[in-house]
Amino acid sequence: MAVEFTDSNFEKEVLKCTLPVLVDFWAEWCGPCRMLGPTIEELAKEYAGKVKIGKVNVDENPGVSSKFGIRSIPALLMFKNGSVAGQMIGAQPKTVIKNQLDTLL
Repeated sequence: MAVEFTDSNFEKEVLKCTLPVLVDFWAEWCGPCRMLGPTIEELAKEYAGKVKIGKVNVDENPGVSSKFGIRSIPALLMFKNGSVAGQMIGAQPKTVIKNQLDTLL
């Protein structure tokens, strides 16, 4: 299951995580974000224990969103050792996301 990242837990859950992390920046009103949601949940199950996967609601967490310059959603950021290691904008096919995740492992 995808983790809910927030302005208050982002540093601990993402930046200080020993695993690679995939963060899905999304909003309730965003159609492509809602289309991507089930894919994110599937990936969270498939990569459990290897990659931490979670979501940031940009409307509820403007601090994290602005810190990483999120202007378009859905935006997927991959973190490794506390730094951004990859980024994808827009609803991506599952295979494309998996290829990116595999490069982090």
